Amino acid sequence: MHGILYEEASIWQFLFISCVLGGWTAWRTGKSVAEGWQGMPRLLLYVALLGLGIRFIHHALFEGTMFSLQYYIVDTIVLLLFATAGFRYYRTKQMTNIYYWLYEKASPFSWKTK
Repeated sequence: MHGILYEEASIWQFLFISCVLGGWTAWRTGKSVAEGWQGMPRLLLYVALLGLGIRFIHHALFEGTMFSLQYYIVDTIVLLLFATAGFRYYRTKQMTNIYYWLYEKASPFSWKTK
C-alpha cells in the first residue's frame, strides 16, 4: 500500500493528516454546505479545494510532493467520503426537524415520508 495510497514513511502520518485532520475538516465542510441549503456541486468544489490544502500540509510537514495527481486524488476521495457523510447527516437533521410533519429519520443519513 505504501506508494499507492500514501507517500509518507508511515501510514500513521497519512491517517493523521488525511483522515483525522482532513476528515474532521471535510465533515465540517459538509455540515456547512448542508446548513446553507446548498447542493452537492458546491460541496464537490469545496472538497476539491480542501484536497489542495491537505496536499500542502503533507508537503509542508512531511516533505511530500505538493503536485502529485495520484496522491491528490487519494486525499480528495478520502475527504469526499467524510464530507458527504457530514452533508447527509446534517441534511437529514434539517429535513426531519424543519419538516417534521412530512419526514422522519430512516437512518442517521436518510429520511422517509411519514
